[in-house]
Amino acid sequence: MTSCPSSAGCSGQSPSRVNEQLARKAAQHPCYSVSGHHRFARMHLAVAPACNLQCNYCNRKYDCSNESRPGVVSELLLPGQAVAKARQVAAAIPQLSVVGIAGPGDPLANIGRTFQTLELLRQQLPDLKLCLSTNGLMLPDVVDRLVDIGVDHVTVTMNALDPAVAEKIYAWLWYEGERYTGRMAADLLIERQAEGIRKLIEKGVLVKINSVLIPGINDQHMQAVSQQAGEWGAFLHNIMPLISRPEHGTVFGLNGQAEPDADMVASVRKSCGMSMPQMTHCHQCRADAIGMLGEDRNAAFPLASVPVNPPPYLPVLHQRAQLHASIVSQGGSEEADACLVAVATSQGQAVDQHFGHADRFTLYSLSAAGVMQVGQRFTPRYCRSPDDCEPEDAAQNMDALLELLADVKAVFCARIGLTPWKRLEAAGIEPQVDGAWQPVETAAWRNGGSNESWPGGEMSIRGVA
Repeated sequence: MTSCPSSAGCSGQSPSRVNEQLARKAAQHPCYSVSGHHRFARMHLAVAPACNLQCNYCNRKYDCSNESRPGVVSELLLPGQAVAKARQVAAAIPQLSVVGIAGPGDPLANIGRTFQTLELLRQQLPDLKLCLSTNGLMLPDVVDRLVDIGVDHVTVTMNALDPAVAEKIYAWLWYEGERYTGRMAADLLIERQAEGIRKLIEKGVLVKINSVLIPGINDQHMQAVSQQAGEWGAFLHNIMPLISRPEHGTVFGLNGQAEPDADMVASVRKSCGMSMPQMTHCHQCRADAIGMLGEDRNAAFPLASVPVNPPPYLPVLHQRAQLHASIVSQGGSEEADACLVAVATSQGQAVDQHFGHADRFTLYSLSAAGVMQVGQRFTPRYCRSPDDCEPEDAAQNMDALLELLADVKAVFCARIGLTPWKRLEAAGIEPQVDGAWQPVETAAWRNGGSNESWPGGEMSIRGVA
């Protein structure tokens, strides 16, 4: 990449180190990671029916089970139904690592439904990654809300930077109560997309750019899109072939617009690869896809099968964490001897947060494979503020923290008060502050890797000696 997110800590670090950190952040998102797409599963929640942009390649369908393409779903879900279904899938598919909202319309044209779903997911499934896919029109207005709720992967569909190209792709857009067409619509969309992408990257969010490759319209323009996306600091560019079969009822399908052949797709990806990394494992999933990339198990989880009273999620959470640690540590094996530690870290680089101020802990696996990041847990804050670290609900918050971290052997943080220190020890979790302000890997090895009481401890430190 030609640039990197300022909040990713690029200053004073080599590009290889920054890229390593970003790759680790993306490792369990099957759409962002080549190595992760055959080891981890994703789930798309169809809660966003409306769209504020009419693309000539799109025709949304809300009750279709026999087409496999973006914009198509079998069932529309309300936020509560979507989260109940996500809990069911997380229990049935422990490899599930990401829940996203990708339609069938645009999530940010359905802001109320989208954010209600994200908030419920964060409350009830605190270990899952959250992501969404958007056309970017409303993105600048909600970047802070997305970051606050823990969305750390966002896909933006950007098909052109040149308004003359864009106006051939979009029929109209709807913005602040006004309908725009032609050049005005193209100018507005491109401006808003660019602003939203830059804001996300400044906040440390991984951004993937999706582009639909349309022969004769934007095929000669893709390299400019890829170059600009790389300069902004986007993580990945996914160039997808146009789907324009007449039976789908899209404008391009009905007017005979040709689809690109495999040679064109490969050639464009190769030329764009000079500017930034290209995604080559995309399957152009439906907006309700479930499972590994290349499979769709949505039909196995109809809404009618979702339990009215779902079982407790904590046992599922702990089971999934151990499986993910084993998969990450041993490259796919489910039999690795790995233990989990939780780290209070702001950016995943250093042990730099006070225990009581953290609203999320990053989990790492310690094994012969080294110190490997395996996920996050969103937790209630023990302290309300630096001046109020023993609030009335501190004990209640600590109880919830202990339940969420019950499967970890240690908690690494920059500082911790005496009361939570004793509560952790009583629960069999070792508080660690000796590694404060050190890189996470260094702190974990020096203060945990040689601890023979932890599974894999002595083996782990020898494994990297």
